[in-house]
Amino acid sequence: MQGIKNITRSRAQESSAAIEKLYITMRHLFNRGFYKPMGVSGDTLREALLSLRPEIYGSIAEEKVELNGLLYVIERLPVGIEECRFINLTSDEGYSKSHFKAIIPPKRRRNCYRIDEEQMNVEITRGRSDIYDILTHLTFIFIESHKIKDRVLVDENGEMTRDWLKLEQVIQQGKKLTLVEREKTISHVSNVLGRTFAEVIDIYDAFGTVEAPDRFLHVIYWLGKLAIEEAVGGAKRTITFSPILRERLGHHIHGEIWANNIKNILKQNGLLERPIHIISANMHSVMNSIFATPILKAKHKDKDDFFIYEELSKPGNSETRKKVEEVALKSGMISIPDTSGTNIDVQIFDTEKIDFSKTSFANANITGSRPVIIVMDYAFGEQAYETIDELLKPFKEDGHRTLLDVQSVSIMGKAGILEGNKGDIMIPSAHINEGTGDNYPFENELTGDMFENQGIPVYVGPMVTVLGTSLQNRDLLKFFNESTWGVIGLEMEGAYYQKAIQSASRIRKSINPDVKVRYAYYASDNPLETGSTLASGGLGTTGVKPTYLITIKILEQIFNI
Repeated sequence: MQGIKNITRSRAQESSAAIEKLYITMRHLFNRGFYKPMGVSGDTLREALLSLRPEIYGSIAEEKVELNGLLYVIERLPVGIEECRFINLTSDEGYSKSHFKAIIPPKRRRNCYRIDEEQMNVEITRGRSDIYDILTHLTFIFIESHKIKDRVLVDENGEMTRDWLKLEQVIQQGKKLTLVEREKTISHVSNVLGRTFAEVIDIYDAFGTVEAPDRFLHVIYWLGKLAIEEAVGGAKRTITFSPILRERLGHHIHGEIWANNIKNILKQNGLLERPIHIISANMHSVMNSIFATPILKAKHKDKDDFFIYEELSKPGNSETRKKVEEVALKSGMISIPDTSGTNIDVQIFDTEKIDFSKTSFANANITGSRPVIIVMDYAFGEQAYETIDELLKPFKEDGHRTLLDVQSVSIMGKAGILEGNKGDIMIPSAHINEGTGDNYPFENELTGDMFENQGIPVYVGPMVTVLGTSLQNRDLLKFFNESTWGVIGLEMEGAYYQKAIQSASRIRKSINPDVKVRYAYYASDNPLETGSTLASGGLGTTGVKPTYLITIKILEQIFNI
């Protein structure tokens, strides 16, 4: 009989198991209806996250507090959440019609409502990915809060370090700090965090807002305070899921309202039976690519088009952007701000009303009926399936079904890259679902050759659709990149878009079986490079050229150039 070998798991296998554990646990807690993150019920989530050690959360497994990861998370959670002992995840349950003021996190569009001093309600209208995202972020900040508690509490009787008492004094005074007072407090806080004075100074202002320049101190104090209160026998922090959310999740309720609204507007404008091209992109690149250059060329005579797009993207140029939008609205663009709860705005372009000689596409060569372009803002994770699945269904009215003549679906997004740098372009040949290995090969109408000699590196190959960007670590991504999967990048929506397109075109026959698909992404980060993860900050103007280059290639195909 052969001896049983010592079988050890690689870090990639451990990471894969940790991600699976996280998702199963999150779904279990959701079905249960509530849990205490730092109690027994939250143990599994904390252990799995610490075992995974995602790149975005940097030093989560070390004793010192992780500052870049904390900033990344705080920008995606509502202001004031660090003070709340009770966090309630709800569906859209009518708070927008109340006196409660919506708090929208700067980097994640979701409505949140501060109910009282202790409770924050967070509206979940974008599906399961939104729940996974927020629970992962909350687990991270609660782990960090306990690191603060461990450094501050001297004994079980509740005696605390001098550094903490000094911070408490500053917070309770609640006044604006002078430079000297701020630096004294930072000196105390750096001891509490296990970080150097310089490290804290470097990140301090990034947490601040105009109203609260010293918000960093406030966040650290409240995270520590609630953890200390738990440790000395006070009430534990609790996350609950409202009964309505548990009942509604997974039923495409918001996606259906969103898609029906678009089809009704197409009907009202006589566009329902025209050829349709759907583009998932941001709300400015298609509009600017068509209309901006002729409007602004006189002002920037010797500059190329990409310089104009960069100027338009700068924060101070809202007047110029408005000018372009006004021209677009007079030339057949219909703007549909979202009211369904999906947080996905839409623009419809009726190309019949566009005078192409006054656009960047003067040599457009459209034969037959002029197409209609539907531009939808980025979906979030699984929400991509919900929205496209509903949009591709026939329009029903008075017992009649009208099939949409969808000629193409184009996805322009940002993604993490595994071989290049921020700002590079990725052209996928297939999407692989991280959790299951389900895979979707397709014929991409965009090719790597189309982007050659533009001064931007291009990578072609399979891409992995991950269950959450904040759950990726180096070992797992290296496995995807270096094994025979040969993955070039990671994003959150591709497999869901393709699943919806395939079922509509091949099985349900609600759209043309030969529908063209185009996928292209630009790199927002490289999670394999320390200092280039999402937590290291945005792209700035680096993302402008690849965004517009991809948009122009998509439009050239639609306009038959």
